[in-house]
Amino acid sequence: MNALSEALPLDFAPLGNNLGFLALAAYIATLVPTTVRIVLPQFKSHNAVRWLLKQRRAIGILAFVLAVGHTYFVVRKRNFDFFDLHTYQASAEGASTLIIFTLLSITSNDWSIKRLKKNWKRLHTLTYMAMFLLTWHVINKMAGQWTMITPIAATSILTITVLFCIRQLTEFRKHRSNS
Repeated sequence: MNALSEALPLDFAPLGNNLGFLALAAYIATLVPTTVRIVLPQFKSHNAVRWLLKQRRAIGILAFVLAVGHTYFVVRKRNFDFFDLHTYQASAEGASTLIIFTLLSITSNDWSIKRLKKNWKRLHTLTYMAMFLLTWHVINKMAGQWTMITPIAATSILTITVLFCIRQLTEFRKHRSNS
């Protein structure tokens, strides 16, 4: 293992970063079913896609719990001063994403769906804003402090973001041709 550490300028990630990576993986798993069904329709009835679609709510809540764990360990490690404006400027994208995950988790239940009706769907489109914020967060926070999980995290979030953009373009073209 020592030879690998010397050959690659990568370090093992601390627990907080690992929780962040797992949160990211769970979050991406919530985006995969709908994106794959539109961008790669040949896979829309694949068992893995159908399973992810069925479990999306639970996986999204898991992403939130892991993100809270990530936040806890990062705040603890860095001794953030919550009375300093620079703390919020330095972590705006992470804090914004956590707020969105909180809203989505609180409303990820049948009661909220019935109560909010069409506004529930509007609220849950915030997940796509979270996707762009997470892309920024991963690239911004990991720049200059690469660990063994950084390339996987950056590639994963960039891939799902590009696929989402292709999805949007596909849906726009389909809508335009139907009009």
